[in-house]
Amino acid sequence: MNVLAFTCPHEPYSHPKAIEFLQRVGKAYKCTEVVCLGDLVDNHAISYHEKDPDLWSPKDEMDKVDTKLKKWFKAFPKLTLCRGNHDMLIDRKGKTVGLPKRAFKQFRDIWNLPKGWKDVWDTIIDGVKYEHGTGYSGQYGHIKAAQDNRQSTVIGHLHANCGIEYIGNNKNQIFGMAIGCLIDKKSYAFAYGKNFKRKPIIACGVITDNGNNARPVVMR
Repeated sequence: MNVLAFTCPHEPYSHPKAIEFLQRVGKAYKCTEVVCLGDLVDNHAISYHEKDPDLWSPKDEMDKVDTKLKKWFKAFPKLTLCRGNHDMLIDRKGKTVGLPKRAFKQFRDIWNLPKGWKDVWDTIIDGVKYEHGTGYSGQYGHIKAAQDNRQSTVIGHLHANCGIEYIGNNKNQIFGMAIGCLIDKKSYAFAYGKNFKRKPIIACGVITDNGNNARPVVMR
């Protein structure tokens, strides 16, 4: 199986050409599996960080997400979604105010995920682990993830990181790969990064040859 992996659309603040880019890459590499490594939605209006007062209310933001997600569902009828830290903000807010899980809808019901979409914490395909990457940071987070998992690993989460490194010993060879993000960095939601030296890399990843080969693909 050839796998198309992408991460961090942060709807409704995704790059306007994200879906078109992914479809082009998936077709070029004859990908039969599609994995999103989380942060499908941003949840900016309910985040624990400082919020931009010029952006939408929680309800308005969710309505915008619904509209955007319809395009994703149409473009990718079958997909495995590994939940990210932003995807979990609704659950976290519930815990903050002391509400039990039964007081909330399930994640897939909140966003009306279609039957062809599986939502999981992580997944393994052809021996390669796919996860969001929560808890990893810095330029070499993807390498650390592969070392911790003791297997080839693909992560998202780190918007400004995009690359791959192979690690070998006498027993085997594995890789760690970071695949950038799919955000629109011009959005108010990402204004916090205006003065950051490292900027988001708009990219995805392709994993081929039964999990033995991988490469990041950057949008040009």
